[in-house]
Amino acid sequence: MTTLVFYSEFDSFEAWSALLAPQLPDVTICRADQVADADSVQFALAWKPPRGFFAPYRQLKLLVNLGAGVDSLVGRDDLPDIPIVRLSDPDMARMMAGYVLFAVLRYARDIPAFERAQRERRWHYLHPREPASIRVGVLGLGELGAYAARELARQGFDVRGWSRSPKALDGIHCVSGAQALDAFLGSSDILVVMLPLTPETHGLLDAQRLARLPPGCALINVSRGAIVDQPALTAALQSGQIGHATLDVFDREPLPPDDALWGMENVLITPHLASVAIPASAARQVADNIHRVMRGEPVLNQVFPARGY
Repeated sequence: MTTLVFYSEFDSFEAWSALLAPQLPDVTICRADQVADADSVQFALAWKPPRGFFAPYRQLKLLVNLGAGVDSLVGRDDLPDIPIVRLSDPDMARMMAGYVLFAVLRYARDIPAFERAQRERRWHYLHPREPASIRVGVLGLGELGAYAARELARQGFDVRGWSRSPKALDGIHCVSGAQALDAFLGSSDILVVMLPLTPETHGLLDAQRLARLPPGCALINVSRGAIVDQPALTAALQSGQIGHATLDVFDREPLPPDDALWGMENVLITPHLASVAIPASAARQVADNIHRVMRGEPVLNQVFPARGY
């Protein structure tokens, strides 16, 4: 018997097992607390499993990470030397791009000003700005970042992108490397943070770099909270150096009820849902990688936690 063990506090076991079972007829799919024989577990489908989770599974051959980010796997001592793959699902990329587009358009069309006017029962007219006059910086041009940048460019925004290594995207001014970062930040009326969390990006946007942003700019973070120095961001929002923020991720999740960000009118908070794994579109990809391992073939979308991607 071969077993696939499932662990996630956020994803539906029922949905995943119903879609995977027909594609993996020779594999038993069960939750971690239902595993009868740990040595039968050859595959794991997991999101943020607790420390020590993998230790009992001595025959594990593949870990499928239920999402694009692998920062929760960095520095673990219970991970065997096996391939780790992430989900690379067009529907996840589309969902992320939709959230980013919503957040950018909300600021580009001055919606917070109209929300405030409505609360005050005040008719308030602001003439719409040309999208081409608004500089949107996408910090991180990986699979999700590039997809979002293209969607923003299609809307007519002046889109700029920054990545660690050189990238080329049609219609988008791309720069790369640490030496280009400060100028990139200084030219971003709206900054969208889409970097993976790695040792190099942890705390990348500290107080000094946040001060490089144009006064009154907007910041959107859909990657990982630890990329931004959260106390420095809070201070910048309080002072008006950063005018607005849409935050889907935080350095502590859930965000504590007493955090100052909750009470700030210039901040929109969502609970880490900009993009989530969609079983209906990703199950085939999971099953395909399992079949590849069974046949002794290389897996697709392999990631390396030490790198962060």
